[in-house]
Formats: sequence, C-alpha cells, structure tokens
Amino acid sequence: MAKRRSTAPKKATGKKGGVQVEKDPEVKIENALGKTEAWFEKNWKTLTACLVGALVIAAAIYGYEALYKAPRGKKAADAMYVAEQNFIAGEYATALNGDGTAPGFVDVVDSFGGTPQARLAAHYAGICYLKAGELDNALSYLAKYKPTKGSPNTIINAQNEGLKGDIYVQKGDYATAINHFRKAVDASDNVLTTPIYLKKLGLALEATGDYAAAVKEYRRVADDYPTSLEARDIERFAAAAEQKL
Repeated sequence: MAKRRSTAPKKATGKKGGVQVEKDPEVKIENALGKTEAWFEKNWKTLTACLVGALVIAAAIYGYEALYKAPRGKKAADAMYVAEQNFIAGEYATALNGDGTAPGFVDVVDSFGGTPQARLAAHYAGICYLKAGELDNALSYLAKYKPTKGSPNTIINAQNEGLKGDIYVQKGDYATAINHFRKAVDASDNVLTTPIYLKKLGLALEATGDYAAAVKEYRRVADDYPTSLEARDIERFAAAAEQKL
C-alpha cells in the first residue's frame, strides 16, 4: 500500500549568519501577532486618550449645536422681528438702527454674529443702507451675508449678488458689476429673479461695449423665460444691441 502524503505544511529551515531561522508560516503569523499586541500594549494609553478626545469633541459639538447655537438663533430671530416689520413698512432707518426699544438689523448683526439670523439681518441692513444712498456701508453689510441652501434662500442668495451688482453699476465699475450679476443668475434658476439679472447683465455688458455678449443674455431671457415680465420687451433691447455690432 502506498504511503499517504501528509498535507500538513512542512517547516522550512535555513541558516542566516550561522543561526537557524524558522520559516514556518504559522510561526511567522504568531510572531507578527505578538509584535502587534506588544505595540498596542506600548501605545494603549495614547490610543485611549485619542478615543476619549474624539468623544469629548463630539459631545462638545452636540452641546454647542443643541444648548448654545439653537437657543442663540431663536434669540436672534426674536430680536429682529420688529426690525423686519419696520422694513416691510418701508421704515428703513428704524429697521436699520432700531427705535430705542427694539433693536435694528445692525444690533442683531453685532449681538448675534455667526447665526443664520444675523447673516440675514446683514443682508437687510445692506438694503437699508442702499436705500439711504450709503453705497460703501451697503456693500460692507451685504458682504456679511453668506449663501445658504434651499428655497427660498436661493432667491435671497441671488438678490444679494444682484444688489452688489447694482451698487457697482452706480459706482461705474461695470466689470465688477458683471461678475456679481453672473453670480446672481447662477445662484437661483427661477422665473422671478433670473430674468431680472440676465437683463441687468446684458445692460452692464453693453456699458462695456460687449454688444454681442449682451444680445446673448437678452436672448436667454426670451428663450428660457418667455413668461417673465422682462421677456415682454427684451426683443427691443436685443435689437438695439444688435444694431451696435
């Protein structure tokens, strides 16, 4: 009867520098595991400290959001309520600076900086300064607003950029105005604001002598937003710009 060959892995041995070296795969694995365990044993305090640190940071973030940021945002919203009512009523100076009892938008920005409500108050403050003809102050406060996601926030995002464009038009800086009008167009695709800023973009381009680009923007109003108010007379603007080519 033929002898059955053993399937167990053979231990391979060799000499290295006159010393017998064990090459059994299982021994190699055991040695590697032993080294890993030794490394953990040596560094477990550091690892534990890192884990605890991560937990502390996570708890701090949760605490900041739930116990500080959210209540602070509510206080900011409450504080700007009267200012919003004055703004709606067209009382822009009172909305901006308050009435001695209720705070104005500037107070909300100063007291609740970093909250979404304060950033919105900065946008309103910029409009109030623009109504007063204070262009630099208007730009300063409009710049404090940070774009946010979701409707109707995207419309406010577009308006914020569009207002900056309007200010630079008044300053005679058409290149910068064009940049802001393009951002206003890109901020929100809707039939309410997009055609407005496309038309303003076309007018600013005409002011720089780029009539071909102006015609292109006018055509976008006619083709993409035919039901908008701006589309009613946009062909007249396009035709006038084409005559200047």
